[in-house]
Amino acid sequence: MIGFIGLGNMGGRIARRLVDAGHPVLGYDPVAGAAGTTPAADVAEVTRESDQVLLSLPDSRVVEAVMLGEDGVLAHARPGQIVVDLSTAAPDSTRRVAAALAARDAAYLDAGVSGGAAAAEKGTLTLMVGGEEQALDRVRPTLAPFAAKVFHLGPSGAGHSAKLLNNFLNAVSLAATSEVMVAGRKAGLDLRTLLEVLNSSSGANWAVANRFPHIVEGDYLEGGLTTTLMTKDLVLYVDHLRGLGVPSLNAAGPLASFGLAANLGYADQISNRVVDAIGDIAGGVRLHEGDQS
Repeated sequence: MIGFIGLGNMGGRIARRLVDAGHPVLGYDPVAGAAGTTPAADVAEVTRESDQVLLSLPDSRVVEAVMLGEDGVLAHARPGQIVVDLSTAAPDSTRRVAAALAARDAAYLDAGVSGGAAAAEKGTLTLMVGGEEQALDRVRPTLAPFAAKVFHLGPSGAGHSAKLLNNFLNAVSLAATSEVMVAGRKAGLDLRTLLEVLNSSSGANWAVANRFPHIVEGDYLEGGLTTTLMTKDLVLYVDHLRGLGVPSLNAAGPLASFGLAANLGYADQISNRVVDAIGDIAGGVRLHEGDQS
């Protein structure tokens, strides 16, 4: 039996992939639905009844509560059990949780996820994993229905570290490209042609190639990372770099952009709406025709 704790935006989609692949899944979430899983009463039941437990939770605070709290996963863990944490969490917290689980002869893998809701539904996520490689080899069949690429980054915390680094670059490209596209609109450029230019030039990036061809048509690719979660990941990144002794000189731009979006009412909307926040203060600009504020 596979256990799954956290059946929200990403977790629900991943759990559905497992169920559709024929895996028996025991799921628990205090808010979200069961996503096709067999519903469990609580975290304790999931842990007791599952050989492998997957987590998809908002942040380290929630992960620690689920893992280390009274009647949490640790309280019911047993030798040989494997927990795979698909959350975006602080590497220091991850290492503490892993050490506590190791004391019970169980394994903890931090598995940062990239690809968003669309990739989760298609089963084409990328996973960046930290922890014991032998444990990773054991869970690969479980990961296969939802992950097209699985990379082992090193010891505990390495997967979540790589996830924070990746998410920072994601935030930079999204925020910077949003600014450029609003400027292009106000300059009177044809935005579809501008995107072709950028994708053929040194300004090419993931947002230019994969997000803005949809956004200029009015499709914000709903269902992905919200502005609030993007901001949370940026703060985790800055904290992580502080711990490493590395200056985070380029964090101010995306922090300002997504902070602006949150304060203008886009906090719980997809982070792609940062372009609308920048457009708001540029005079009510929208990239797609027929929706000018």
